[in-house]
Amino acid sequence: MLQIGKPVKFATLRDLSRAGAALSISESAYADIDRGAQAVAAIVRRGQPAYGVNTGFGRLAQTHIPNDQLELLQRNLVLSHAVGVGDPLPAGVVRLMLALKVVALARGFSGVRRQLVDALVALYNADVLPRVPAKGSVGASGDLAPLAHLSAVLLGVGEVECGGRVMPAAEGLKLAGLGPVTLAAKEGLALLNGTQTSTALALWNLFAIDNLYATAIVAGALSVDAAEGSASPFDARIHELRGHPGQIAAASAYRQLLADSPINSSHRECGKVQDPYSLRCQPQVMGACSDQMKPRARCFCARRTVSPTIPWCSSTARPTRPTSCRAATSMPSRWPSPRTISHWPWPRSARSPSAASRCSSTPRSRACHPFS
Repeated sequence: MLQIGKPVKFATLRDLSRAGAALSISESAYADIDRGAQAVAAIVRRGQPAYGVNTGFGRLAQTHIPNDQLELLQRNLVLSHAVGVGDPLPAGVVRLMLALKVVALARGFSGVRRQLVDALVALYNADVLPRVPAKGSVGASGDLAPLAHLSAVLLGVGEVECGGRVMPAAEGLKLAGLGPVTLAAKEGLALLNGTQTSTALALWNLFAIDNLYATAIVAGALSVDAAEGSASPFDARIHELRGHPGQIAAASAYRQLLADSPINSSHRECGKVQDPYSLRCQPQVMGACSDQMKPRARCFCARRTVSPTIPWCSSTARPTRPTSCRAATSMPSRWPSPRTISHWPWPRSARSPSAASRCSSTPRSRACHPFS
């Protein structure tokens, strides 16, 4: 259970994309939401002009909207922007959009009522996901078209997907225990203004890059064993001397993956002087990639810790695996440790007889590997 009102870590955002955690609102966040809603209500009672609250939008900013038409104004704002086209965004992206919108509104500065935030939380927790077209306007005011499609579902307009089944929004609201929402003053504007779609897409691709990086590290370690290479080039002293954080962390990952490998220990005196660049310089290359990835993740991390496997991840905890229909959209957060890979360490019988016969199991000498 993730309680909104506290900092959201990068690893938690990954869980949210896979529905790996339920959402709730903290009491302190509710208090902030109520204060914001009361401020908007006071503006409406006084009748003082406030853009988007009791005025039109854009060139109609000078047009006063009577109080009895404020709900219609917000509804029309949402529906008029729900004009996206193209294939729907992936379920994980939409989950992030919902969660990020809840996080933004729960700060209390948008002037919405707690009922509206609760409705978004209910959609997320029930995994009732609005169908949001991938193409639409993204302007200075925010991701208007995608967020309009997200928000229109609250009005009972549009389509949702739940458990792999597409259905009308009204039916999806029932599954989430909701009915169509009537928007109060400013609430349509608060729903549409924001960059939750852009942020969700950035995170989604960052998670994919993270997985690709982890897979490349594992493939590189397997390649060292397959080519009967040495683990000595991954010695921590070499990489600490260089001082590059990504390189140091990558070398540590290779050491962990190759630790206690009977294949690696069986050819320590095989006569090789050194391995090809493609094997021994992996930490330098992968570390540089990690250093490029780190700034992209930093803005999403409330607190970063240097992990020996994913150096820029904010948490070393292994997220829970989603179940049922959500499992198809899940992505692993990190590579498994050597001891949890079913075929690692490979049994000695898996090695070629020639390799076993010409390689000794005695400790590696400096003549064989100068980095030992």
